[in-house]
Amino acid sequence: MNGLTAVRSLTTLPVVTLGGDAVAHVKDTVFDPAAERIAGFTLTGRTLLSGPLPRDLPWPAVHCLGRHAVMVHDEGALCDLPRSVARRDALRGRLLGAHVLTDDGDLVGTVLDVLVEGGASGRLVAFRLAAHREPVHGSRHRRHQVYVPRGEALSVSDRTVVIPAHATTYVTDGLPSFAAHRDRGRGTAR
Repeated sequence: MNGLTAVRSLTTLPVVTLGGDAVAHVKDTVFDPAAERIAGFTLTGRTLLSGPLPRDLPWPAVHCLGRHAVMVHDEGALCDLPRSVARRDALRGRLLGAHVLTDDGDLVGTVLDVLVEGGASGRLVAFRLAAHREPVHGSRHRRHQVYVPRGEALSVSDRTVVIPAHATTYVTDGLPSFAAHRDRGRGTAR
């Protein structure tokens, strides 16, 4: 099983070739909402002070997404911006801060982060929310650490995520309980 990674933690990860050369760093993660996965990354130079690169990294060129680096076969995986600008406009960084509403029209919260599967998947798995008190019981701190599975979402746009009203019963209050809930849903034990 691929590990889960928070998208906010991908910022500044090095992009490393299988030969061991660091060729860039991740600046932003670009999503493809229709495919429910990462579409690619915008990049900064090899040093974090280098500024933006006029190139990006489309997801099909990624060999593997790990906890400490994005691995590519070679520097040829990076492409000039004009080839992937259209994808970037789809959801570039706008999922963070999007409103999460139920299909009944109730505001559940706002997206603080997005969890994706590592490895070769890049699949969008869940949203971490700053939730209102209605769906989550417990301390105020825990309410700000709730996770809603991506599979529960009816639609995802650049500013709004809509989930069925019953999905609030699947909200978990921490990453370990989310991972356990996810594993139970797949019929695996942890």
